[in-house]
Order: sequence, then C-alpha cells, then structure tokens
Amino acid sequence: MKVTDYLDGKGTRISFELLPPLRGSSIRSVYDTIDQLKEFNPSCINITYHREETILSRLADGTIRKKTVRKRPGTVGIAAAIHHKYGIDVVPHIICGGFSKQETEEALIDLDFLGIHNLLALRGDGDKETGVFSPHRDGHSFAADLVRQIMDMNRGIYLEPWYDDLASTRFSVGVAGYPEKHYEAPDMESDLQFLKEKVDAGADYIVTQMFFDNSVFFDFVRKCRDIGIEVPVIPGIKPVAVKKHLELLPKFFGVSIPGDLAAEIKKCKSDRDVYQAGIEWAVAQSSELRESGIPAIHYYTMSRSDNIVQIVGRVF
Repeated sequence: MKVTDYLDGKGTRISFELLPPLRGSSIRSVYDTIDQLKEFNPSCINITYHREETILSRLADGTIRKKTVRKRPGTVGIAAAIHHKYGIDVVPHIICGGFSKQETEEALIDLDFLGIHNLLALRGDGDKETGVFSPHRDGHSFAADLVRQIMDMNRGIYLEPWYDDLASTRFSVGVAGYPEKHYEAPDMESDLQFLKEKVDAGADYIVTQMFFDNSVFFDFVRKCRDIGIEVPVIPGIKPVAVKKHLELLPKFFGVSIPGDLAAEIKKCKSDRDVYQAGIEWAVAQSSELRESGIPAIHYYTMSRSDNIVQIVGRVF
C-alpha cells in the first residue's frame, strides 16, 4: 500500500524511522528494533540515507590524505530486506546530495523492481566539515527537482529514452516540512513557498521535522492551508533522551526547546532521569496530537526504540 492509503481518517496511524547500521555491522540491530515496534502495527517504516563523508588521515610521511567514504549502506537493500522479512511497507529516503540524476534513476528502477513504491524525497544534509550543502555536479540541488524526476518516471519519462514504451513507475512521494522553518531559509514565508513547490511538483504528503511544542505544529498546518497546501501533514516526534540534547537538537536541527521542558531536563540528576522526562513529554505531545484527529504520527527512533515503545504503548 501507499502511505496515503493509510491516511484515511479512521484513527491515527503510526510510523517509525530507523537509521541503517554502520557499514560492516549486522542488520540484526535493525531487526531487533523492528521486533520491538511491530506489535504496534506501524503503517510503514522509514529508512534514512546518509551522504558520503570526508575522512582525513595522517600518513607515515606526515602528509594528510583525504578519503571519501559512506559510513552506512544504502537504503535499497535494507528496505528490501525489511519488506521481505516483515511484510511492512517501507519508505526509503532518496536524497540529492552525493548522487547524480543517473544514479538516482538507477536506484529508483531497483526499488520499483522490488515492489517498493513509497519514497521520502529530501535534499539531504550539508557537508560534515562545512555544514554547507553542495550538490553532485550532475545531480539535483533541490528536493523539488528530485520530486519532478520521480514524477517523470511515473509518467514513463526517463533520462535517456533509448527504447520506446518505457514502463511507468508507481511511486508515492513524501517530502519534509519544517514547523520552525529550515535553518537555511531566510524566513518562514519563503520556506513555506519552497514546501509548496515540492507539493506542486507531485509530493503526496509532508512529514515534519521534530518539534516539542504542539502549538508550533498546529500553526504550521494552518499556514500550509492558507497558501494552498492541501496534502496531509504528518507530525514528527522525537523524545529527548540525554541532557546534551538541550544543546545538540537546536544546534543541528534548528528546533527550539520549550522553557518548561528545558527546566524539567535541567532538574534531572542523570541522563536516566532525562530519558524518563523525555518519555513523559512525548506521551503528552502524542496524546494531544491523537486527540486532535491527525491521521498519523511519525516517530524518529535514532535506532533507539525502548523509549518509543513506552510512548506508543501508553498512547495507543
């Protein structure tokens, strides 16, 4: 099924997002996480993708060598393994950064052959060293362009039409939305216009960046509707788990921590206490969102499922 098929207004569904294991690690860690979460009947499981990183190493002669590596495997194989083992719909992330249009097309063809027809189309993060995004020289600079390539393939339009009557793919595409705006956007109004461009290009739904104040989400949805964005908007929830999150989450994700939550975390004597405080806050958030009648809640696990299990178990 497509993600949009689950957003039927007959209750609030749930989905989870997982990190691929580090390269060379067993997929067992992914299975262990899913085994804990599958009892909640998730509508789908998202698999993130991470662009290449540059590693510097000093050689014996004192010179520095720069090497480009991918620390985590791609999502195609992992998504296929999960789909085959569990029969749960998977949503692999497809990103602009580090990929040519041809490489993107090849990945999409593989996914279509495997019967995986849900995608989340993202620009991707900036460079690890500089924080600045740089596209592949033959790739896309913006997620809207990536969505357009996917929609072309849904119409049987490929980069190189070597043959007649090319098969049309059947992808359903989600995109990211930022209730507190993307950290690179100059203001909320321009960020919403960028989001509308992605939807107008063919995106079927929006999954938001994490947030910790539900009023921010509700206001974001209202602003989307005001400018003509009518597709479903799925809130993304991530529980605070360690005290360092007070600093790291705003810094790396551009999100704000409400004063009440920050004060509660600061009172905690250990990260174990923070972990529990994060669960309580996410339970309250999730309960209010569910009571509001939203079609789904998306949980960012960051490969740590124990707290998500507790949250979902109490809310659903």
